[in-house]
Amino acid sequence: MQNNESLLSLDELLKAVGGVFIGFDKNRENFCFTSVVTDSRNVKPLSLFVPLVGQNQDGHIYVEKAIESGATVIFINKNEYESNSDKYMQLASNNLSVSFISVFNTMTALQNAAAAYVAKFPKLIKVGITGSSGKTTTKEMVVSVLKQKYNVVYTQGNFNSETGLPLSVFNIRPEHEVGVFEMGMNRKNEIGEISAVLKAKYALVTNIGTAHIGILGSRKNIALEKRKIFKYIPQDGIAFIPDADDFKLFLGENVLGSITYYGESVPSEQSGAVFVKDLGLDGTIFTLDGVEIHLKNAGMYNYRNALGACAIGKALNVTPTQIKAGLENMDSVSGRMEIKSITLKNGQEVSLIKDCYNANPDSMSSVLDFCKTIQNVQNKYLVLGDMLELGEKSEEEHKRVVKKACEVPGAILILVGKEMSCGYKECTASGFNNVLYFSEHDDESIKKIASQLLNKTTKGDLILIKASRGIALERIISLIQEEEV
Repeated sequence: MQNNESLLSLDELLKAVGGVFIGFDKNRENFCFTSVVTDSRNVKPLSLFVPLVGQNQDGHIYVEKAIESGATVIFINKNEYESNSDKYMQLASNNLSVSFISVFNTMTALQNAAAAYVAKFPKLIKVGITGSSGKTTTKEMVVSVLKQKYNVVYTQGNFNSETGLPLSVFNIRPEHEVGVFEMGMNRKNEIGEISAVLKAKYALVTNIGTAHIGILGSRKNIALEKRKIFKYIPQDGIAFIPDADDFKLFLGENVLGSITYYGESVPSEQSGAVFVKDLGLDGTIFTLDGVEIHLKNAGMYNYRNALGACAIGKALNVTPTQIKAGLENMDSVSGRMEIKSITLKNGQEVSLIKDCYNANPDSMSSVLDFCKTIQNVQNKYLVLGDMLELGEKSEEEHKRVVKKACEVPGAILILVGKEMSCGYKECTASGFNNVLYFSEHDDESIKKIASQLLNKTTKGDLILIKASRGIALERIISLIQEEEV
């Protein structure tokens, strides 16, 4: 492979990251990378390997393993190089296909390199999506809609973090016309940093909720962070803001481009959307400029997500018929509101809502509101696990969520995790007795929960499984579901 096939030239990379080349003339001559990774297990021939340094691990210990797997460019923290310069010069001497680049901080260098790479595609229409909940589902809706008209590159899964977003943009290629990238955050200014990488022309916020409130302290602080996705929108760009959100005006402050509000509260003469019918587990029917659309993703919150996708689609000249095809052909996002009929090991056929990829008070409330609307179901088994990263708000929010769960008609609660203990006490104190509590979520507890479900469920019942990812409640499903032939 020739050097001109490299995602960035050596000069482009050094300029972007403020780096210093380490090696010999032969290493320089062989400089080339065609992919970027931060996990040495994902290294393949011609990878740029970025060893990250965290509180518990230093990625530099995997440099030699990365070379063995085919890495050809490797970032090295300046301090690491200065402490072990002889080692790295020897590695360069022994591996003339490998270029080492000393940088002040490998994480920052990854982001700066990604920004330089994105800048090589000035014609790419860049779309950013963030929010407290619904980001990944909305992103998948937007991608499915835009694919009806454009060649689209997009975030795979929820690769949306300070490292995930930079790695995602390295998938951009000359043939792509639109890039749709999700942005998440776990700390202050993470959205700001990755927005500087993408510099989206169009950007959407799904909502301002309480996810990560334990880290940022208040919803206003969360809104302050989320609106950083709009920082680089040019005058001819658009910020898409949920009309019903109480932070909508705050989100729109200082946006240089125009603002489009979306959601069911926006008049149909502006949005073109008219709600027709809630089909419960089967989704929603609505029309867009007179074209009827059957959205299979159930729940009013998914209808709101779809309206955001419609707004972006219309802004990019996707026709209502194309938008219909995009939304109707989209599959459920794995682990997020997956609804299906299953046969249990006890022979009973039930409806399962698998929504256990993540959980926060807003997404919990949304799915419980949805469960309230489901008709003709006698028993609704609500298996709810801890919501993490809520800090001092944890007790208050768990109590609130469990109280709402108790109000679902036909609810039988199974609460899991230490954080749910306050909700369980609140539940029993109120006189609600259809509840079981498991303080642990180890394998033995999961087996007991599965046993309870198999002993109690009958045909036509509903089972909801919802918790933060760290609780891993999806383990229950394989224990209760009859193996499919």
